Amino acid sequence: MRLAALVIIAFALAACAPTAPAPSSVTTGGAATPVSPLASPTGDARAAGTAQHPIPITLAMGYIPSVQFAPFYVARERGYFADEGLDVTFRYGMETDLLKLVGTDQLQFMIGSGEEVILGRSQGLPVRYVMRWYRKFPVVLFAKAERGINSVSDLVGKRVGVPGLFGASYVGWEAIVYASGLDASKVSLESIGFSQASAVSQGQVDAAMDYIVNGPVQLRLAGQPVNVFPVSDYIDLPSNGLITNETTIAAHPELVQALVSAGMRGLTDTLADPDAAFEISLRAVPEAGGAQAEVSRAIFDESVKLWQAVPAELGRSDPAAWAKASAFMQDMGLIQSKVAADDCYTNAFVAR
Repeated sequence: MRLAALVIIAFALAACAPTAPAPSSVTTGGAATPVSPLASPTGDARAAGTAQHPIPITLAMGYIPSVQFAPFYVARERGYFADEGLDVTFRYGMETDLLKLVGTDQLQFMIGSGEEVILGRSQGLPVRYVMRWYRKFPVVLFAKAERGINSVSDLVGKRVGVPGLFGASYVGWEAIVYASGLDASKVSLESIGFSQASAVSQGQVDAAMDYIVNGPVQLRLAGQPVNVFPVSDYIDLPSNGLITNETTIAAHPELVQALVSAGMRGLTDTLADPDAAFEISLRAVPEAGGAQAEVSRAIFDESVKLWQAVPAELGRSDPAAWAKASAFMQDMGLIQSKVAADDCYTNAFVAR
């Protein structure tokens, strides 16, 4: 019963398949309002946007409201968006759907993962990653400790669950196979939907791929020891960050700079004082508090570990990681044509 309750709570906080708002609307205080284009036709965001007359923009997030977005909740509550002349509305939805909207300039900004940028570029979407948030790819392979899976080589003859042949969990599986040399033909890969924690707990599969803040957290809180194998231990893949498109960068570079600057301040504050950031997140996502606070805090604490970096590297992309990720995805057939790493990201807007 304990695990079942935790599964329900954590899924509500961190589901990988949220119900997205209609593509033509954003959620503001519970009401749907049209998505408006950028407000500055000259591209001079700072000249057009002030704290008294901010520019309205939408920041889409490839998830549901969650404490995992703490840096951006901090930036909003502490007025960092307003300081930059921005009036930011958050929108939540499926990452792949949001990326298409950003790639076609129906939205200008989103939080999403690096491998999605590479996939998008391979499909002709002119998306570009402008601020690195996560320092480590958040997907892991996990198993109950009692299963005796102490290394990836122990997976031979075992069943591994993934939500399906899509998304970050599947990319993470392919990354482990690619980097470890595991013979995938000797592993039974099973599509189990978004039920990784219960599937591993109940023995439906021997191990599963999931976000480190989801399945492993649920089992540990239920008193079940787990062995965890982070994808980042095998290959450094670019993960979540701020994404825009080439049109916005060319026409509104000051707007991109303003959003990056505010996001960096929120991230810096979160890392400096996680307790305060968590409390701000609970005000932004009240359903994460109360009876769910224990799970929320565990999710938050695991998330913060993925964001930490030395100050000089905060926000900056690693060119080698993008090149390695693009090569891996092509070698494994995840993309059909070569994607130049330099086309996927820029560090131009990250403060030095």
